[in-house]
Amino acid sequence: MSDAVTLKDPARWTPAQAADGARRILDEVERAVIGKREVLELVLAGLLADGHVLLDDVPGVAKTLMARSFARAAGLEFSRVQFTPDVLPADITGATILDLATNAPTFREGPLFAQMVLADEVNRAPAKSQAALLEAMQERQVTADGTTHPLPSPFLVIATQNPIESEGTYPLPEAQLDRFILRTVVGYPSSEDEVELLVRRTERKAEEVELRAVASPEGFRAMQRALEEVHADRDLLAYAVALVEATRTDGQLEVGASPRGSLALMKLARARAILSDRDFITPDDLRAVAVPALAHRVVLKADAWARRITEEDVVRRIIDGVPAPSWEKD
Repeated sequence: MSDAVTLKDPARWTPAQAADGARRILDEVERAVIGKREVLELVLAGLLADGHVLLDDVPGVAKTLMARSFARAAGLEFSRVQFTPDVLPADITGATILDLATNAPTFREGPLFAQMVLADEVNRAPAKSQAALLEAMQERQVTADGTTHPLPSPFLVIATQNPIESEGTYPLPEAQLDRFILRTVVGYPSSEDEVELLVRRTERKAEEVELRAVASPEGFRAMQRALEEVHADRDLLAYAVALVEATRTDGQLEVGASPRGSLALMKLARARAILSDRDFITPDDLRAVAVPALAHRVVLKADAWARRITEEDVVRRIIDGVPAPSWEKD
């Protein structure tokens, strides 16, 4: 890095330094997750924006591997929660127990007390457990027996859900989906990438890819703070609001995105600018993140759903219909 600032330096970074750190994390993760650079960049943008990510896709497309690899490359403490219908809120948040050695109540931390948490198959958890997870995501703390316990910093959740099964599942309500900064799919790899996956597996003669930590929790927090140095022109912020407002008046939507959607759009655009090695956002940044940032925040009308129109279809049409400002960085 030009300023001789290492990835483990907790000082405030410039956007250029954060971009370098982000590239190193992406390159390391791509050693394990092959052929998905665009998805990896989107997920990392969500994490850099200090948001939580929902991966909605079929089994076996590296959702769990992606979460574990990001935690390893970023040097973050990792925890996994496998949700099932019998998971209780205390199973994930922790509970107060009696310490037999001291005969005093002691709080035993649950798996949420990690810097990156994989909430696997979150739609299999009952409503109370989902609510406990989403409250922790929003407040960055849990409360047990009247005592508040702060969660680590950073605290990031990558949740997964399987869209092909409905039996024994509890779909997340739209109001709770709003807690995720973005929702996206991973998708199947191309034939060439899948062949490369098999070649690498045979050559390394081991199941797991050994990744190294190229950052630290302090360094990752510095990357997150660098987003605040990314310039957002007022005209572009007005464009972001225009995109969100268009969801509130669209004839195929029952409910549009809230101001939280506008904030998510701005944060993700700033993160995308960092990943593009820029210190300012452009209309292309906003357009690129609009679908993953907004589609899960809207509710289709019944007739649109019956005609197999998706939320993503509506948001894409809105992007095409809202004129972008004519703006260039001097």
